[in-house]
Amino acid sequence: MSEPANKIRLLMDLRRAGITDTNVLSAIERVPREAFIPTAFQDRAYEDTALPIASGQTISQPYVVAFMTAALELGPRMRVLEIGTGSGYQAAVLSYLARRVFTIERQRDLLIAAEPLFERLRLTNISARYGDGFKGWPEAAPFDRIIVTAAAPEVPQILIDQLSDEGGILIVPVGSSGNQTVMKVRRTGEAVETESLLPVRFVPMLKGTES
Repeated sequence: MSEPANKIRLLMDLRRAGITDTNVLSAIERVPREAFIPTAFQDRAYEDTALPIASGQTISQPYVVAFMTAALELGPRMRVLEIGTGSGYQAAVLSYLARRVFTIERQRDLLIAAEPLFERLRLTNISARYGDGFKGWPEAAPFDRIIVTAAAPEVPQILIDQLSDEGGILIVPVGSSGNQTVMKVRRTGEAVETESLLPVRFVPMLKGTES
């Protein structure tokens, strides 16, 4: 099956799985997932499955990307922080839905690979940097939305503190290996509401940066 046909089939599968946000589906349609995948796996770019990338990491299953992106309730004027650039695919999807995307990666080789992709795809509203995701990006805060693409042991308070207090939303997988849940945290003033959304399996979120 050709690449465009595979992409159409994936979009249909996402709709059947309950992804109804047309803006999210349109963003996924516009991003060439194969560009973010090692050559050996490019024939599987539009399968609804996670795939390996460099440094023992993965590019997430498209359904999980779509689900977590939809849960952010994005608007076109919003500023979004992503923790865990990885291949850059999630940031690319976000770039079509938000005004600015800030993304942090703790593994330098992944960031070095992702940044030229953003440039080649002309995704000029993405700012990427090397750093510890547990610290967030305080000098660019507050953010309307924050998304974490690795599993934290608990909801990081420092990221809640970097959310806008006018309905800011944080989407983060929480839990230990094999028992993780995507959590949705909404901040309004000093009030914080937390909701469990979806069982998932992510690589663990690690503190610090590479030595």
